[in-house]
Amino acid sequence: MMLRGVAHSAKDTVTFLLARSHGSSPGLKFLSFWPEVTNRSFLIHSTYTTDTKPGEENKKTIEDLHGLSVDIKKIRRVKEWVLLQEVAYVPEIARILREMGADEPAIASILERCPEAMLRSPAEVNSQRALWQLVCQKENQLIKLIEQFPDSFFATGYHENQKANILFFQELGLKNNIITRFLTSAPSIFHNPPEKNKHVIETLQRNYLSLGGSDANMKIWILKLLSQNPFILLSTSSAIQENLEFLRKSDFTDHEVLQLLSKLKGFIFQLTPSTMQKSMLFSKNFFKCSDQEFKQLVLKCPALLYYSVPILEERLEGLLKEGISIAQIRETPMVLELTTQIVQYRIKKLSALGYSIKSGNLENLNGTKKDFEANYGKIQSKKERPMFNPIAPLNIED
Repeated sequence: MMLRGVAHSAKDTVTFLLARSHGSSPGLKFLSFWPEVTNRSFLIHSTYTTDTKPGEENKKTIEDLHGLSVDIKKIRRVKEWVLLQEVAYVPEIARILREMGADEPAIASILERCPEAMLRSPAEVNSQRALWQLVCQKENQLIKLIEQFPDSFFATGYHENQKANILFFQELGLKNNIITRFLTSAPSIFHNPPEKNKHVIETLQRNYLSLGGSDANMKIWILKLLSQNPFILLSTSSAIQENLEFLRKSDFTDHEVLQLLSKLKGFIFQLTPSTMQKSMLFSKNFFKCSDQEFKQLVLKCPALLYYSVPILEERLEGLLKEGISIAQIRETPMVLELTTQIVQYRIKKLSALGYSIKSGNLENLNGTKKDFEANYGKIQSKKERPMFNPIAPLNIED
């Protein structure tokens, strides 16, 4: 069954799965702000040459990078403009990183992946170092973070906002390891004036209480929501209010709206009433169900509300092409949270065991990677189980 007859919606909403260890996400990219170095009081003669012509690479910078075994070809491929700058601080940045515990290969890797680091003055880098030590005191841990997320560390602008927001998050009750994760994976939220972040938090608190949440649980709810999705802070208070009003007008009770907020980890605030309306209309037409039936589907699978029409269309088509029925999808709508590629891979693995997904339960296809591997292991064990008990004695007549 093809679904191309259904109109496409607005562009896909960006999703973020805040990576716990490496800070990467299904889908967000953040702007780094690199202010020009204007304070010449820190310039040291070894860091630049006065005979560099416009459009030519800084010879001294190239020599310094060679001395650190940096792969200059990598820099030329992606950010050659850095090599054209008259002012660079290669030896100074290398020295600071070395003082923090970085070895030579690590220094080279940092400069290759974040060439802008060499344009930061020693004063800027030391200031950023002191800032990050507010939440990560041990330098051996700090240098590991810098090695993993050099772009975040060397985004040295908005220093006052960064510091004020760190203090605000600490006062709010967030643990330092969570704030550290924000610095590495969501640096853009620190560019906001702290007053803006406070206003968003207050809006969330007010709405939590108006939806029936309790004072006793409010702080825990807010901290959990922020930990799961700090990008809520990039939303505006008006956008938060509009989305909540839309859900209420869509016949979701206050308790159900609160349930959706928790399940969607706040990503609902990155949507608009228009995109949600289009996704709901598309899904409702596909499943051919009543308003009440569709509401129950959304509560079971908030992805029906969150994903755009093109994504839903692609995933539904992928499931149908695999021989899965609409009734099966309706019974287990959470399968729509999986990409088409993941579904195909899991069906192939299950089929190798002789398991037919067409007549079987989609629950075995569903869930996280860990969930699937556990279900797969059970099916595999059942298939390999012997038909008799090899330990039981055999009754043999003489």
